[in-house]
Amino acid sequence: MWREFFYFQRSDRRVLLLLLLVLGVATLLFLTLGRSSHTASPTAADTLQASHYDNRRYQARRGYSRHAPPPRYYYTGGRRVERFAFDPNSADSTQLLRLGLRPWQVRNIYKYRAAGGVYRKKEDFARLYGLDAKTYRELEPYIQISPDYAPAASLVKERATREPSDSTPQRPRKLLAGETIPLNHADTTLLQRVPGIGSYWARRIVAYRQLIGGFHSREQLKDLEGFPVNALAFMAVDDIALKKININTATLRQLQQHPYINFHRAKAIVDYRRLKGPISNLQQLQLLRDFTPDILERLEPYVEY
Repeated sequence: MWREFFYFQRSDRRVLLLLLLVLGVATLLFLTLGRSSHTASPTAADTLQASHYDNRRYQARRGYSRHAPPPRYYYTGGRRVERFAFDPNSADSTQLLRLGLRPWQVRNIYKYRAAGGVYRKKEDFARLYGLDAKTYRELEPYIQISPDYAPAASLVKERATREPSDSTPQRPRKLLAGETIPLNHADTTLLQRVPGIGSYWARRIVAYRQLIGGFHSREQLKDLEGFPVNALAFMAVDDIALKKININTATLRQLQQHPYINFHRAKAIVDYRRLKGPISNLQQLQLLRDFTPDILERLEPYVEY
């Protein structure tokens, strides 16, 4: 019975032998590689012990005592900070480092100056990146900004304040009580001598005078909305040939350009001429709705027939 149980055919025996052979080779390789890896890789303790041993050998060669502290190979910040007057626009790296600034802060100052930046006042230096308030308060009394770095325009402004130019326009002297100016011949400069009249009202008066054809009364200035009536006392109407408009030959467009004749009045005049003939007197228009007695009175000096 046992013999039949362990009986294998020839093909089965070959397969079994091949499997046993592969298993044996794999076991041998595993044992061999594991041992070599264990032997070649030192532990952390071994590495530390070897490093400590090498360090003691190095100290013995350099003459260091066994109990003396090891030498320092890295900078630990033991600089001596000094305080002295400096200009951040011209100080070199040695001076800036002596003041206690970090190397990267010195590089930022150089980059700022290379890009055209200028420290114009002490407060500008406070914007340095990484500069704390304590350090700035200590450095502030020693910051001295040279006037050579101020804008060149300040020189022109300063010279202008010290030496007023003769070409600087002077404000016109205002008229005193009882003094007057000719309203029809005064230019804008003369009009500005009137109390309450500036450049704005002077320009408006001249423009209205040209539009209306000259003033026959100073009360006509009240037609300008917001006009300062106190200024009328300083104005006198001088004789002038008023510019008149021919009411019988002027076109509709020419009529309506006059300040006292709007579009509706101009159209009424043109219709009246077309239906009833030429106009010889403004009173002929008094029956028209748009021509009140006040309008006819104001218009009379500016029309001709």
